[in-house]
Amino acid sequence: MLPHLLFDFGGVLIDIDYDRTPAAFRRLSRAGSTVEYSQATQAELFDQLETGQLTPAAFRDGLRAAYDLEATDEEIDQAWHALLLDVPAERLALVAELRRQGHQTALLSNTNALHIAEINRRLAAQYGFKNGIADCLDHVFYSQEVGMRKPGEAFFQHALREMNWRAEDVLFIEDSPQHVATARRLGLRVLHLAPPLTLTTALPEALRAFPREYAPLA
Repeated sequence: MLPHLLFDFGGVLIDIDYDRTPAAFRRLSRAGSTVEYSQATQAELFDQLETGQLTPAAFRDGLRAAYDLEATDEEIDQAWHALLLDVPAERLALVAELRRQGHQTALLSNTNALHIAEINRRLAAQYGFKNGIADCLDHVFYSQEVGMRKPGEAFFQHALREMNWRAEDVLFIEDSPQHVATARRLGLRVLHLAPPLTLTTALPEALRAFPREYAPLA
């Protein structure tokens, strides 16, 4: 049986630079405040946006209040999108080839309405996609639509139920250590895509080794 593939988005399919957004917000802050946002941790304001508890308008107002931002909605959005880089064509081609071979695929992403809209706009302009990254996968699970986020176990369990997948049949591809830890705890096989690894170099090798070298922790 071919393993099912569960992809993270940022740092796996799309390149991300987490330092760019705090730096952009710092330039908008009258007090020079540092926004609490990184790959490892983030302020509750960002959690609330990513689980659909805040509208984009409320998120912007929350940023203005918390970090003393003097900025228009457009300036805030530009700073928020600063971390988003490219979706390389070779990664999309690899996913397409793996689907052609018979792998089932899904996305498990901590994201938000603003980033989804921006990424979808870029993918439409660059690749002609009508539904964003969903055009490349069997299913997408966005935290802000489901109301749950990684590293919480419930988000993983929701995806497994919806896809009718057994954890041991899944290879989870992720770059954040805290999310990797949850996946392993739940019994998923994991490819930790830590730099300098990239999807196109590491995933084919991981699939050749599956499941022996990607077994869950005992």
